[in-house]
Amino acid sequence: MIDITFPDGSVRTYQRGITPMAIAESLSSSLAREILSATVNSRVVEITRPINEDSTVKFHKWEDPQGKSTFWHSSSHLMAEALEQLYPGIKFGIGPSIETGFYYDVDTGNRTITESDLKNIEERMLALAREKQHFVRREVSKEEALRTYEQKGDEYKCELISNLEDGTISFYTNGSFTDLCRGPHLADTSVIKAVKLTAIAGAYWRGDEKRKMLTRIYGVTFPQKKLLDEYLLMMEEAKKRDHRKLGKELELFAFSQRVGQGLALWLPKGALLRERLENFLKRVQREGGYQPVITPHIGQKELYVTSGHYAKYGKDSFQPIHTPQEGEEFLLKPMNCPHHCEIYKTKPRSYRDLPLRLAEFGTVYRYEQSGELHGLTRVRGFTQDDAHIFCRPDQLKEEFIKVIDIVLYIFRTLDFKDYTAQISLRDPSDKEKYIGSDDNWERAENAIIEAAREKGLKTVVELGEAAFYGPKLDFMVRDAIGRKWQLGTIQVDYNLPERFELEYTGADDRKYRPVMIHRAPFGSMERFIAVLIEHTGGKFPLWLSPDQAVILPVSEKYNDYAKKVAELLNNSDIRALIDDRSETIGKKIRENELKRIPFIIVVGEKEADSATISVRRQGEGDKGQMPVEAFVELIKEEIKKQIE
Repeated sequence: MIDITFPDGSVRTYQRGITPMAIAESLSSSLAREILSATVNSRVVEITRPINEDSTVKFHKWEDPQGKSTFWHSSSHLMAEALEQLYPGIKFGIGPSIETGFYYDVDTGNRTITESDLKNIEERMLALAREKQHFVRREVSKEEALRTYEQKGDEYKCELISNLEDGTISFYTNGSFTDLCRGPHLADTSVIKAVKLTAIAGAYWRGDEKRKMLTRIYGVTFPQKKLLDEYLLMMEEAKKRDHRKLGKELELFAFSQRVGQGLALWLPKGALLRERLENFLKRVQREGGYQPVITPHIGQKELYVTSGHYAKYGKDSFQPIHTPQEGEEFLLKPMNCPHHCEIYKTKPRSYRDLPLRLAEFGTVYRYEQSGELHGLTRVRGFTQDDAHIFCRPDQLKEEFIKVIDIVLYIFRTLDFKDYTAQISLRDPSDKEKYIGSDDNWERAENAIIEAAREKGLKTVVELGEAAFYGPKLDFMVRDAIGRKWQLGTIQVDYNLPERFELEYTGADDRKYRPVMIHRAPFGSMERFIAVLIEHTGGKFPLWLSPDQAVILPVSEKYNDYAKKVAELLNNSDIRALIDDRSETIGKKIRENELKRIPFIIVVGEKEADSATISVRRQGEGDKGQMPVEAFVELIKEEIKKQIE
């Protein structure tokens, strides 16, 4: 017999070899119908996997990320089976689940799969799903695995297998399709009730531009048709909110092939929006005791060798810059933290000087693959709202909590209400990916866990998601239409202070090592603004809007009065412009509403004679006639409420 421990701490005894499905059936028949996978001793497995030792067990339904991941990973295999039947001889790369479904990279040989073929593939998938095919796991030797795919002439799977260790390889079979896979998978395909293949793209094998371009087919599946219908509606709304589309319409940013891929050009209105966000955070930082610093866009290669960034990110960085001096190399900086460490070292530090909080809106550069670039969310040059706090170990938790408070204040101000704090820890089974001692990692991880618990945050723990130098608290935010984004991050680091030999003198006149907190409440200005555009649909809070009011004279006779009103508003720090085109007032109102300008002011004979203005609010309609001074107070009061 074995003991099974559940998330609530309760324990039940079962026969050795029992499966998660059988355990669920012993608890509730409805639970057994709903579970898709289970976590057994920290490992997600299929519900048909036997359990042979005392274990902790947690079930995953559709509502859980692990449940969706299992569902979508199984769906990628179902799609592969359909493709193999429709296109004999097709070869397969990798087919993982992703946050919003799944994809499979395939080599179609001399054939081409187009958008018009997707419907046929969907229909074949649904037909196969109705066969209630079971996913059967089989562990194989490396020799057998290689032989299987060599016989099929599949060089992609052979390459994947060559990098695996013997004794860790498994195949999964559903219907007529067998694939190299670690799992887990669904018990069978019958729960897949709705299918939508969403896109076709090109993808280089292993992400290497020098290797063959494969066809990547994206899809999403659901256990109910109505969930697919809801998803498709959300996707339509997402298209309307796409920051690339709105960024162009609202004249916020642009890209130029001559400047280079992934390097954004901020247009005047976008620069104003970005400046106001920066000034907002700078005010918060001043109140929190942060000191501004500025560092160069480049640094000597040795700087990033010392920090460890070159070893970890060198292949993803721009190539070294060689100077006329022989042997001298510089890099475009991939991170700001090594520069801030050098600022710390500019003079001796005492325990009385700490915490030292250094803040910079610092631009960094990483050479992302061209196929991965996406508007402002994935770029090659981006500005982090970076700060580094150097503190004593006894100050760590208090400082960490203060940073959490800044992140939560930003979220409240910008109306991000639905978020989860992800505690990103080191993968204990792959410590080679990280730098630093086990003791330092344990102290850093415990500090984050305690701070999150003390603040009462809703948290999830993710192993293997830590930075290479320390654990993180990442804030995962859901936007207005339910999509999840990673925005703010806070990281604890005992390792860079050691690498840079940072010191402070303690009260006992001995030398000690400070602890370093990395924090970026926005994350990066580019990504944050992209998410903000899509979250608001381009209808920014009043205090952020590049143009807060537009003045529409009903005819050219009132252009002078419109200029007088604009001058009064701009002198009151309200950003107003004039639309004096020779168009009807109705057309000008409609077109300016499409520009998402919060207030539309109409001036004509009645307003000029009474020294007033007629006001319309975006989305709310007519607000009536009022003196300019009253309008100024109305705007200032609304802004005050928004940023309190």
